[in-house]
Order: sequence, then C-alpha cells, then structure tokens
Amino acid sequence: MSYEVVKALHILSVVSWMAGLFYLPRLFVYHASATVGSELSETFKIMERRLYRAIMGPASVATWVFGIWLIYLVPAFLYEPWFHVKAVFIVVLTFLHHAMGRWRLAFAEDRNLHSHRFFRIANELPTLCLLVIVFMVVLKPF
Repeated sequence: MSYEVVKALHILSVVSWMAGLFYLPRLFVYHASATVGSELSETFKIMERRLYRAIMGPASVATWVFGIWLIYLVPAFLYEPWFHVKAVFIVVLTFLHHAMGRWRLAFAEDRNLHSHRFFRIANELPTLCLLVIVFMVVLKPF
C-alpha cells in the first residue's frame, strides 16, 4: 500500500477515535447527574459501552497500527523532534482512553466516584492533546 493510502487510513482512524474521546466524557457529565438505577442511567450505560467498545476501541487500535505503519514507511520521522512531542501526546491520549474505560466500568457497576465537574474537566483534555499533535504535524516547529 502506498504512503498516501496508509496516511489517509491513519487520519480516518484518528478522526473516529477523537470523536469518541470527545463524546464519551460528555456522556459521563450527564451520567454523573443521573440517579443510580434510573432508566436514564441504564440508557447511558448502553450508550457508553457501545461507544467505547464498538467505536473507540477499534479506532484506537487502527490509529496505532496505521501510525506504526507510517513510521515503517518513513523511518526518518523517528529522528524529528516534533515527532517526539507528538508521540508523547499520543501516549497521553492512549492513557486517557484507558482511564475512560475504567470510568465507564465504574458507571456500569454503579460505583462512580466522580462529579459531573470532574468529567467536564476531563472532557477538555483530548482537545488540548489534539491541538498539540496537529500543530506538531502541520508546523513541525523543531
């Protein structure tokens, strides 16, 4: 497969993954305010599970696979300082992804300990990471 095709698949994967990283904490904001055991709470559990397992999980794996494939095709990326910064923030996004998975399980088991305010703050973190990543890739400042 050509570099351009792999790059396009990587971008599509990132877009799908980021959509989930933006939306899941927003669901948590509303879920944290729902009464435990209510119909609304149970609906949020289904929505969160489907988003995490059917969209975010496969998209994160595809993002990593196509990203590593791009490095294989252009190993010079490994020697670029901008790429190191990008890599750090990709690891942060991956950590956030798994943290959201733990929060989702806590909601599923009716043992969430965080407030809607906590999730409002958590909702901003993927955006900050994405800003850094995009600026690194587009501007290559160093």
